[in-house]
Amino acid sequence: MTREEKNQAIDELQDMLKDTNVVYLADASSLNSADTTKLRGECFKADVTIRVVKNTLLRIAMERIEERNYGELFDVLNGQTALMTSTVGNAPAKLIEDFRKTRERPILKGAYVEEAVYIGDDQLKALTAIKSKEELLGELIGLLQSPMSNVLGALQSGGNTISGLVKALGEREV
Repeated sequence: MTREEKNQAIDELQDMLKDTNVVYLADASSLNSADTTKLRGECFKADVTIRVVKNTLLRIAMERIEERNYGELFDVLNGQTALMTSTVGNAPAKLIEDFRKTRERPILKGAYVEEAVYIGDDQLKALTAIKSKEELLGELIGLLQSPMSNVLGALQSGGNTISGLVKALGEREV
């Protein structure tokens, strides 16, 4: 690789990293070509970008991004590294977990998810448990709707009057 090609690769990696707060580093070595193709297809379906990278170039790209601290991930940048990025924090973890039901790889080296760093394959369970933004919003809306539906139910059972509402709420168990 010429210096110009290296600089271009670093710039591309830097752009990838700037566009996401979800970065996973995995070891996908020893996967045969059929499994590698299947992994790439699964990543495409799950809206996860995967790219095998040179560790030195990735480290340089990570160092250039001042607003994020990837320093803890530098120790895992050895051997083959597959860079996985996503907009959903747990998507790559779920993908790795599902893929490993029938294979030994990929192995999670480390992850950077919304400013938190996870090191090692033993963190995979914790990463799959992270809830996505949509899941959290759904739970929040459900919690907010619950008291409102109780009030509406009490209004309807009380004959739509204030005295009926007070009576219904008074009869309710605490």
